[in-house]
Amino acid sequence: MHFKPIDISQWNRREYFEYYLNHVPCSYSMTLNLDLTELLKEIKKQDVKLYPTMIYLLSMIVNKHEEFRMTIDKDAGVGVFDFLHPSYTIFQNASETFTNIWTKYTPSFPEFYRQYESDIKDYSLIKGFMGKPDMPSNVFTVSSIPWVSFTGFNLNLPKATDYLLPIFTTGKYFQENGKTWLPIAIQVHHAVCDGFHLARFVNELQEAMNTLFQIYDPSMNIKPAH
Repeated sequence: MHFKPIDISQWNRREYFEYYLNHVPCSYSMTLNLDLTELLKEIKKQDVKLYPTMIYLLSMIVNKHEEFRMTIDKDAGVGVFDFLHPSYTIFQNASETFTNIWTKYTPSFPEFYRQYESDIKDYSLIKGFMGKPDMPSNVFTVSSIPWVSFTGFNLNLPKATDYLLPIFTTGKYFQENGKTWLPIAIQVHHAVCDGFHLARFVNELQEAMNTLFQIYDPSMNIKPAH
């Protein structure tokens, strides 16, 4: 993991960054429905789970663009990570709480999926807020609310106005007009991410959902041996 500091004095985003970080602190969220139709068909055919597949796809697009990998370090300097790993929540039925687990990101979907399954096996039964230890600083957050198909979702972070990394929340998928739709809420910080960047992210995520199994070689074994 490498953190590259940004020289704000030479940054073409300096005015926007300082305005939305210091003068008018502003994060915002977008809630929309993603077309899940084709991806759902393929993951059922491949016998894999939707949640880790979406975590992988979110990770892939996050790692394509610097504006989703920017943060402020312990010395109050802004910079960008060269890559991020996903940290995601697992529901605990008995306590009706959740546990956080993180999985190392790799560009290979089969490899990522196998690592996810291994992490779930090793850490999902650990009770408490953090299941897998030694979480690195270069992580972003994914959570799921699979019990409801929401039309709006917002996280209020009044004491975290300098938290620049994105936060993703998915909901329960539903059928409408002959297609399957997945609600997703994306929260970002305006200091580093404008509407253009978020729109590009969403469009690329939808394209990746539609084409993941076109570029994936079915002869490769996704699931770990049992």
